[in-house]
Amino acid sequence: MKGVDVKIRTAQMAIIPFVLLFCCSLASGQESGFRSIFDGKTLEGWDGNPAFWSVKDGAITGQTTKDNPTKGNTFIIWRAGKTADFELRLQFRIVGGNSGIQYRSREVSKWVMAGYQADFDGPGSWTGTLYEEKGRGVLAKRGSRVTVSPKGDKKVTGATSSEQEILAAVKKEDWNDYTIIAQGNHLVQVINGKTTIDLTDDQEDRRAMSGLLALQLHAGPPMKVQFRNIRIREPKAKKIAFMAGVRSHGYGSHEHFAGCMILADSLRASMPGYEIVVYRDGWPKAEGAFDGVDSIIMYCDGGGRHPANQNHDQIDALAKKGVGIVCLHYGVEVPKGPTGERFLDWIGGYFEPHWSVNPHWTAKYDKFPKHPITQGVKPFEINDEWYYHMRFRPEMKGVTPILTALPPKTTLTRPDGAHSGNPHVRAAIARGEAQHMAWAATREGGGRGFGFTGGHFHWNWGDPNFRKLVLNAIVWSAHGEVPKDGVSDQVVTLKKLEENQDYPQPGNFNREAIRERFKLPADQGAPQKPGSSKAKPRFTSPLVTTATKGHRVPVEVDIKGAKVLHLVVLDGGNGYSCDWADWIEPRLVGSRGEKKLTD
Repeated sequence: MKGVDVKIRTAQMAIIPFVLLFCCSLASGQESGFRSIFDGKTLEGWDGNPAFWSVKDGAITGQTTKDNPTKGNTFIIWRAGKTADFELRLQFRIVGGNSGIQYRSREVSKWVMAGYQADFDGPGSWTGTLYEEKGRGVLAKRGSRVTVSPKGDKKVTGATSSEQEILAAVKKEDWNDYTIIAQGNHLVQVINGKTTIDLTDDQEDRRAMSGLLALQLHAGPPMKVQFRNIRIREPKAKKIAFMAGVRSHGYGSHEHFAGCMILADSLRASMPGYEIVVYRDGWPKAEGAFDGVDSIIMYCDGGGRHPANQNHDQIDALAKKGVGIVCLHYGVEVPKGPTGERFLDWIGGYFEPHWSVNPHWTAKYDKFPKHPITQGVKPFEINDEWYYHMRFRPEMKGVTPILTALPPKTTLTRPDGAHSGNPHVRAAIARGEAQHMAWAATREGGGRGFGFTGGHFHWNWGDPNFRKLVLNAIVWSAHGEVPKDGVSDQVVTLKKLEENQDYPQPGNFNREAIRERFKLPADQGAPQKPGSSKAKPRFTSPLVTTATKGHRVPVEVDIKGAKVLHLVVLDGGNGYSCDWADWIEPRLVGSRGEKKLTD
C-alpha cells in the first residue's frame, strides 16, 4: 500500500436480504419427545410487559387497545431456555393486526427482539412468511423453497405449498396450528399441515444457530393475539467424555489433562448444545461416568499402562452401542493380543510394538481425503513424535487414512527395538510406502473410531489445523454434524497452553523460544482502544449512532508508507453487544488508480 491513500466511509450495517433451502421430513402426529413450555394458567417461565400480556382462555394473550397502544413491537420472551435445533408446535389465534413467533433470536432492549420470525397476521398478508426482525427483512415468502448464499444472495429453488393452498388452510380469527423446525441452518415453517417456507441459510456471518424464543405483539391498530398448547422437542445433546491419563513425561510433553482441556474448551465454544466432561488421572472411578456418552477420547500413556487393558468389557459394551472411540498419541499403543484385537475393532488400528515406530520428525500434510474430518483443514507442516507403520485391519477394511506422508529414512537411524525400528518398517520405507498417522474407522453396527499419533508436544495444540482435524474427528465419532468449514474455535495462544499442565513450569523456561519454535500466535489480552498499543490510529471517528447525520461518518486518510491496514470497529461503550457497522466502498486511491478493498 506504499504510495497510496485510502478513502473509507463508515455507517451502520446495511440490511441484506437472503434465503435458504431446507429438506426435512415433518414430524408425524405423535407427540413423542415433546414437552410443554406453557402451563395454560400462568406466565411462569415467560417475561413480557404486563400492560399487554396476560393469560386468558387458557392462552398467552397479547392485546392492545385504542387507549393502551404499544409504541413499538413488544414481545413476551421464554426465559426458561434457548433454542438451537428444535421442533416447536403451538396454536395461535389473531384478531386484527400482526404477530409472529421469534426463534433463535436476541433481545436488543427490554422486551424488544431481533431475529428469525415465523410471521402471521389478521388480514393474511404475511401469514407463513419467514421474516428477520431488525435484520435482513423478508427471507422467504410463503410457498417458496429458498437458499441464501454465503454472500447473502437469495435464490428460490422451488415451491412448497402454493400460496392459495396456504391461505385456504388458515382459519380466520380461529385457532391454527403452527409448526417450526430448525435443524442446523435449515428452517421449515408449517401452518395447518401446509409447509409455508423451506429455507437453507448459508450466510454464516448473519444467520443464527441458537437464541431466544418469543411471541410478538405488533405496534399499530388495536389487536389481540393468543397462543396455546406450546410444546417443544429438542434433540438429545451430544455428550463427549475425555479420559485424560496420569501425568507422564514432564512440562510441555504428554500433557494429557491440559491437552484435553484445550480440546474440551474449543468444543464448548464451537458446538453449542454439546455436553463436555473431562476426567483426570486415568479411568474414572465413579460408577456410570460414561453413561449416555456419544464419544470417548482417550489421551493417555499406552502400552501395558493403557487404561483399556483393565477395562476391555466396559469399552466394548459402549462400542457395541455405537459410542465413538478416539485415541490420541500414546493412547493408540496397546499390547499385541486381546487389547490389540479390540483396538482393531474399536478404531481400526493401533501401535503394535516391534511393528510400529515412534520417531520425532517433521511431517508435511498437503493432501487430504474428502471426509468430514478434513473439512476446513488446510495443509500444514509440523514436528511431533509421529508414530507410524500402524497395525491396521486386514485390507484396511472400513478404515480411511486421514493424515498420510512418507517419513524420511532419518526416522529409522536407531537400532531395532520395541519402538525404534524393525525389519518390517525398514522394508516398507525402502519401498517408498507412504504411512498413515491419523485414520478414521467404521464398525459393524455404525460405530466410529479415530486414531491420531501426534500430540507428544503440548505446544502443537496451538496449531489451528492440527487442532481442527482432531476436533472434527471427535464430532464425527459422536455422529455429530461437522460444520462445512470444520469446527472453528478461538485462537490458542502460548498463555492458554500454559494452563492446566501437570508439572510446574521450570525456572529456565524460555517462552519466546517456544513461541518461535512452534509458531504460536501472540498472547491476546483484553480488546484495546485506539492509542493503547504501539500502533497509533491514523483516524478515529466520533461515536456513530442513530443521532449521527446520515448514520455515517466520511473517512479520508493518508496512509502513505503503511504496509498493513486495519479497519477497527469498537463497542459504543454502552455494554450492548448488538452493534452493527459497515465500511462503505472502502478503497485505496493512488497514482496507479483505485483498488477496492472488497475485490
